[in-house]
Order: sequence, then C-alpha cells, then structure tokens
Amino acid sequence: MMTYVKKCPECSGINLFHNKDRGEVICKDCGLVVEDKMVDFDQEWREFDSEESEKRRRTGAPMTYTQYDQGLGTEVGQKADLYRLEGKDKNKFFRLRKWQYRISTAIERNLKLALAELKRVSSYLKLPKSVEEEAARIYTLAVQRGLVRGRSMESVVAGSLYAACRRHDVPRTLDELSEASGIEKKEVGRTYRFVTRELGINILPSNPADYIARFASSLKLSAETQSQAIEILESAQKEELTSGRGPTGIAAASLYVSALIHGEKRTQREVADVAGVTEVTIRNRYKELLDRLGLEKDIKKTKKKKE
Repeated sequence: MMTYVKKCPECSGINLFHNKDRGEVICKDCGLVVEDKMVDFDQEWREFDSEESEKRRRTGAPMTYTQYDQGLGTEVGQKADLYRLEGKDKNKFFRLRKWQYRISTAIERNLKLALAELKRVSSYLKLPKSVEEEAARIYTLAVQRGLVRGRSMESVVAGSLYAACRRHDVPRTLDELSEASGIEKKEVGRTYRFVTRELGINILPSNPADYIARFASSLKLSAETQSQAIEILESAQKEELTSGRGPTGIAAASLYVSALIHGEKRTQREVADVAGVTEVTIRNRYKELLDRLGLEKDIKKTKKKKE
C-alpha cells in the first residue's frame, strides 16, 4: 500500500506496512508507528442486496470494447418504453431516436452490427470474456484504420476472434472459426494474417499442448493418457518434430499414440474428426513419432499384456 512516508525516521528503513484496521503505518524493521491516522478507505454506506447496491453506487459499468460506444453513450429509450408514452411525447422521442441514428458516424454503425456478430460467434465457441474483449478491441482498431474496406464484416470479425484466441492461448482452430462464422477457412486465415500484420500484433506460434485437454475430453480419454500425450509432445519438440507441422495434427497424433500405449484404443478416423484434420495427417505424424521417439516398443508391450 502506498503511503506519504517514504522511510522510517528511526531506522531509515523503507519496509513500511499500512494496517488498515488500526489506521497505522508501521515500520517492519524496528516496529515504530510512523503514522497514526484513522482513514476509512471503505464506502460510507452498507448494502444488503444487489438492488440496493446498484441504487447507491455513484459509478456506472466499466468501459468495454464490446459495445460500439465503449459503454459511455446513451440511448433515447427502448421501443418498449416509448410505446408507454402518449401523443406528443411519443412522437417527440421517436423523432429523437431517429436523429440519434442519423447523426451517428459510419464507424459507429459498422461497430454496432459487427460487435453483435462478434458476440454471437464468441458465444457459439464458448470463449471467455477476456478473449471477446480483446477481439472487440482488435476489430475496433481495424475499423479505425480502414482495414475493413473491401472485406466482409464477418471475415474481419472471425479474423479478430482468432487473433484474440491466439494471444490468450485459448485453443480454437481455423475450422472452428469458419464453422461458427460461416466464412471459408482460407478467407478467415487470410484476413487474420492481414489484420495482425497491419496492426503490428505479434503472435507466437500455437503450442500443440494447448489442444490436448480439449481433444482428450472429446475422445473420453483418461488423465493418464492425457499426461502421457503431453510428455510425448515435449519429447517431439526436443527432436524438432513439431516445427513446420500443424499444431492440431501433431497434438492429435500424440494423443493417438498415448491412447494405444494405455490400451484405450481409438481409431484414426475418430481422432481426425475431433482434431479437424485428415486421417492421412494423423497417420504421417504417428509414423514420425514412432520412428524418432522409439514408442513402438511401448505399444507392443501393451498388446502383449492384453493377450
């Protein structure tokens, strides 16, 4: 806790502690009470339920990029409220709403539509609020820089969401973004690369280990199989088997090998469907892991135990 006293006058120590309950600033080195001022940092009113709390608060909701005006603007009533009015009052407020829309800028109108689409896609993919907020910020910057011109709003929204997922290490594939937004995978990837390049957003390569938990849950594999798959991935990274390969493919192949070692056999088709890759990719990565890491012995041991 910051205080106005920088050091203790007795021992010149700077290790000061602010006791909020007693209202004292104490030197931890010599125990001197440097200041003795009862300052109450809490609110001066009590709350017993959420409604009473909302009435007494003096501040509004925090700023957020998920709203076109960052939550700072005001609306001239909702239609449901306006229909309760009569005569001249109703006409007056409808006229105010009309002019409020007319005086809004093109960027505001674009954001109003795009952020609604962003929330829909985010909800479909079950993304956390932090990712949604980051994606909204990226899209807002893209609109302000004029990067949306010549591109569909939906593709830029999908590209922004994918960039936010990568920045927050939330494992979502381009296939999932494509399915949720209705935009082709190639277009989502192209827009993502364009937006990140133009905005100067540095994104590290995706870590295959981030996908293990999701794939294992979908395939209903045990925790031991999941842990073994992560160990296989770490060994593969040391052998430089992951460089130049798609993270989802190598993660799925590691899970497939781990499942065979633990006797939880899953077909290559099942693993490929969950990871969103082809069976050929699983087969190729599987062969590479067996050849370079010598895992074929472990699989044979499991087969012998079963026999």
